[in-house]
Amino acid sequence: MMNNSGASNNLKPKHFQPERGDGSNQAIRVLVVDDEQSIIDLIELGLRYEGFEVRSVQRGYAAIDVASAWSPQLVILDGNLPDLDGFNVCRQIRRQSDVLIILLTVRDDLADKIKGLELGADDYLTKPFHFSELLARIRAALRRHLTPTSNILTAGAIALNPDTREVWRAGVPVELTRKEFNLLHLLMQHPDRVLERQTILDRVWGYDYYGDTTVIEVYISNLRNKLDRDPHGLIRTVRGIGYMLKVPPGKHLSEQHLDAVAINTDNQTSL
Repeated sequence: MMNNSGASNNLKPKHFQPERGDGSNQAIRVLVVDDEQSIIDLIELGLRYEGFEVRSVQRGYAAIDVASAWSPQLVILDGNLPDLDGFNVCRQIRRQSDVLIILLTVRDDLADKIKGLELGADDYLTKPFHFSELLARIRAALRRHLTPTSNILTAGAIALNPDTREVWRAGVPVELTRKEFNLLHLLMQHPDRVLERQTILDRVWGYDYYGDTTVIEVYISNLRNKLDRDPHGLIRTVRGIGYMLKVPPGKHLSEQHLDAVAINTDNQTSL
């Protein structure tokens, strides 16, 4: 049984998103191949929450067909499939594509690991496993094989660089505390999506935090004071549930703002 504990959120798939011709971003495409629906459901849920685009199949021949037609950038492949085992699937996919492949199987002996890697797999993870480890291996594989693009996240007049921990409003640097930055980063990673209070506590304060949830309100208020004082503006309260970062249609960071950001790159936010 897969353990869905403690997935890190420090590196999002945005870091590796290729750009379409219109300048917008595409999510990383992941094909999940496993004959156990419960494992597919858990992997899909976790990866979609992290921003990946996910498709899944339960048979080997179907995996080969989808890999050919959909061109995923990563395949999570079970070694034991009912019609064609994962090693043969790996061999056939590798013949037609250099897609990243992570083998996921109950086979844990060294010979099988070597066989999988020699057939073209990029990594090998045995069951049972923690989702956090799978996610870390996915990110490591993407770092090794995909060309990074700009990491700067934008929402309206707000820009955030997760690598340098800098934030700007309309091109002007904004000083944030560590928790304020982490909270804003989380909201900007999931624009137009309501994040529950418990999810925010888990991601920003840690899974072992058992304090008062009203601490979030204090930090939301701090962010609004520094970025947008309108409670119906960028950061919105969804009563009884949590908070969301609402990006108005057409309100993207302008070229002027980006120019101002470039000019002010020497100003770091406080940590």
